[in-house]
Amino acid sequence: MSAQDTAREFFDAYSRALGSRDPKAIADHYAVPALIEFPEQAIAVSDAAQTEQFFAAAVGQYEGVGDIGVSVAVVAEAHHSVWADVTWSYDGTPTERFIYQLVRTAGVWKIAVLTPLEV
Repeated sequence: MSAQDTAREFFDAYSRALGSRDPKAIADHYAVPALIEFPEQAIAVSDAAQTEQFFAAAVGQYEGVGDIGVSVAVVAEAHHSVWADVTWSYDGTPTERFIYQLVRTAGVWKIAVLTPLEV
């Protein structure tokens, strides 16, 4: 499978988890450890419960979003990692953009690093 196919498959599944608004399903897509690199704040994730708690607190901001679209472009790859530039659209409007580093953990691709970008 190509890196683009791997990323597309991963983000299709991740999109479904986000749409479910189930914090556990969302958190299952993150590696441990992971790094969330927000402007002015880096969050080092050392326990899966941290990710689940974060999304439990954040899902409310997406209330009312009916359609989640995802545009995925692989920008780099190695046998153990895929870096993808991903734009999320909510109800047809491009709203969020991130660069994700996916790593293979126990044969499953997961998010290891997340960095926001300008839309």
